[in-house]
Amino acid sequence: MRMHAAAMLTAGCLLPLVAMASEGALCSAHSGPRTAALVELYTSEGCSSCPPADRTLGHLRQVLGADADGVGLALHVNYWDYIGWRDPWAQEIFSERHQWLVHANHHDVVYTPHFFVNGVELSSGQTRLREQVREVNSRPAQASIALSARHPTPGLFTVEAAVQTSESVGPAALYVALAQSGLSSNVLRGENAGRTLTHDHVVRVWIGPLALSNGQARVHRDLVVPDGAPDAQWELAAFVQEQQTGKVVQALELAPCPQSSGAPTQP
Repeated sequence: MRMHAAAMLTAGCLLPLVAMASEGALCSAHSGPRTAALVELYTSEGCSSCPPADRTLGHLRQVLGADADGVGLALHVNYWDYIGWRDPWAQEIFSERHQWLVHANHHDVVYTPHFFVNGVELSSGQTRLREQVREVNSRPAQASIALSARHPTPGLFTVEAAVQTSESVGPAALYVALAQSGLSSNVLRGENAGRTLTHDHVVRVWIGPLALSNGQARVHRDLVVPDGAPDAQWELAAFVQEQQTGKVVQALELAPCPQSSGAPTQP
């Protein structure tokens, strides 16, 4: 049976995290009573108009304000690679997701840079980003997410996520993303030839969609990441999205976890 009240939703995810703490979880997070906004930016190093949008996402906290609740993800697409520069952070799955979101918004044109807030296209460019995020934040939560991770060795994150939704949520799925900030590229060809581009919140590992059953889902994964990147560059995000409408009903981010060096931190 699904839970109804937001308070019950939050409580419903406490048990998985308590169990993970006993296994040595180093950091954890719970979603709150209001809806957090997932801010997705579809971008490419082959797109000359993308760097300003990349900078906006990199300064998302300042753009939204301290009291806003937004989770930023940069998803690099590969459909501009043909014009002369192969984006090293691009993945085909992000190009496919971009196409799906455009269709879910009843549009046909796929372009970059392209912002979506909780699955809804930001049609006025970046000018309404703060307003749209705050509009999402004004809604009571319809789902609760618990996210926990430990970093036992370099290049490995062990991640667990649990979700519970209310009965008002349609068929939905859980997604988990491991993102990296502080990336840079010296672009040699294409529209940005000769420029050094910097990127934050770039999704490197993508899990999902994981279909919910009776409004619940749970996932435990070991995520292998490139060696040598400082711990502070990594961040985790999880979100729940309706699969028919594209509407994101809740999102959550988890600050970088340090590599294990002793006793676990209790959530």
